[in-house]
Amino acid sequence: MNEFDAVRQSLVDDEGNATMRQQGWQPLYTASANARIVVIGQAPGRRAQSSGVPWDDASGKNLIDWLGVTEEQFRNPNLFSLLPMDFYYPGAGRSGDLPPRKGFADRWHPPLLALMPDIRLTLLIGRYAQMRYLPSARHDTLTDTVRNYRRFMPQQFPLVHPSPLNFRWKTKNPWFATDVLPELRTHVRAALDYSVTRELSTQSGRNPEHPDRECENR
Repeated sequence: MNEFDAVRQSLVDDEGNATMRQQGWQPLYTASANARIVVIGQAPGRRAQSSGVPWDDASGKNLIDWLGVTEEQFRNPNLFSLLPMDFYYPGAGRSGDLPPRKGFADRWHPPLLALMPDIRLTLLIGRYAQMRYLPSARHDTLTDTVRNYRRFMPQQFPLVHPSPLNFRWKTKNPWFATDVLPELRTHVRAALDYSVTRELSTQSGRNPEHPDRECENR
């Protein structure tokens, strides 16, 4: 059992997740030692939990479009690690899904992130992720935090949730589409550049650092 598998098994076996085990649910996240970008969101929705595919909804489609990548790239754990604040669907509340469980990310993100030393960019989607990772630097409102995204670059990039329900917010804040998204895509391309080159070169049998040489088999 490798280190990633050991963390996953410990997570599944944790007594705090007993209810999820009883329902046959698996923790919903992706992680790889080669990942270059980590996407930290809220928690899986019911549809994603049922399908076993992170961001398997309209929000995911919007996010992929925002990032300027293909779905194949987005779902490649060697490029993107998808770590929500809670790896299980938290259940339904009075006005939507319940928030991620308190303390879940504090416990399980550190051991996973420690296994991903090559992360170049962390995308913080929504207020729960921003409260956890920008506790003293974020602004009073999510809008102001996202508007001042340059303050947190180049390591972190705060974003509003890509839910279609946020269409009113996007209408009121046109700067998000005109200013933020183009810069987001630029930073995503920069973070993925070597990974994409290496992946394509490996598939073709070429060494990405020396294109004229064959890759070593390891």
